[in-house]
Amino acid sequence: MNVKIIIAAHKAYEMPDDICYLPVHVGKAGKSDIGFRGDDTGDNISEKNASYCELTGLYWAWKNLDADYLGLAHYRRHFSAKPWFVRLLKGKKQCILTDQEVHRILQKTDIILPKQRNYLIESVYEHYCHTHYPEPLDETRKILEERYPDMIPAFDRVMRSKKAHMFNMYIMKREYSDEYCEFVFDVLGELEERVDVTAYNPFQGRVYGRISELLLNVWILYKGYSYKELPLMHMEKVNWFAKGYKLLYSKFAHQYY
Repeated sequence: MNVKIIIAAHKAYEMPDDICYLPVHVGKAGKSDIGFRGDDTGDNISEKNASYCELTGLYWAWKNLDADYLGLAHYRRHFSAKPWFVRLLKGKKQCILTDQEVHRILQKTDIILPKQRNYLIESVYEHYCHTHYPEPLDETRKILEERYPDMIPAFDRVMRSKKAHMFNMYIMKREYSDEYCEFVFDVLGELEERVDVTAYNPFQGRVYGRISELLLNVWILYKGYSYKELPLMHMEKVNWFAKGYKLLYSKFAHQYY
C-alpha cells in the first residue's frame, strides 16, 4: 500500500521525515525555491494559488502523483492518531500521524478526515456569510442544481449543520480521491467563470479554497462513504480567544474578516 500525503507549504518549515509525507511548495509558479517539490510541474494550476490555496497542491498530486492513497495536510496542521494526553506529554512534533499508523487505520477504512469543527452559535452557512462574501457560495449551489442536482439535499444539510470537516484535509483511497477531485475542480472551474473576485482583498480572495472545504463535506455526505475521524493538530500556538472574538464580531457587527 503506497500512501502519499502532500504537505502544503508556502515557506520553509520543519517537516516530518516519515516516508508517507511529501512537502509541496504550493503556488510555486514564479516564486523562489524553498527546497520542496513545486506544484508548478506537469499538469498544474500553480498560478491560481492566491484563490485556490492548498488546492493547487491537491490538483498537482491528483494529476502527477502515483499512489494507492492520496492525502493532504498543511505545514502547520497535521493529523494525529494519539490521544490528547499523549500529545500533551510528548509534544505535537512527536505525535504527527506516522506511515505505520496510516496503514493500520486504512486496513479498516478508505477515508480519513479531521474531526469536525463546531461553530456552536451558528450554522455553517451563517458562519460563511458572516465572515465572507456570500455570493460565491450561493452561486455554488446554483452550479450544483445544474450539474449535480442529486447533491442539493446534501448541500443544504451541510449548510444547516453547525459542524464541518475543514482545511481540505483528508487521506483517501486513490479511486475516491480521483472521484472527489473530478467533482470539486469541475464545480470550482465553473464558479470561476461566474464570479468576479478581483475586488476582494487577499484574505477574501481565497474563495475557491474556502468553498472547497464545504464541498468536501457535501461530497462525503452525498456518497455515504464511511470514514475515520482523527484529531487535527495546530503545530503553532493558536489564539483561540482572538478567533472567538472575531467570530462574534463578524456575526453581530456584520463585519467581514
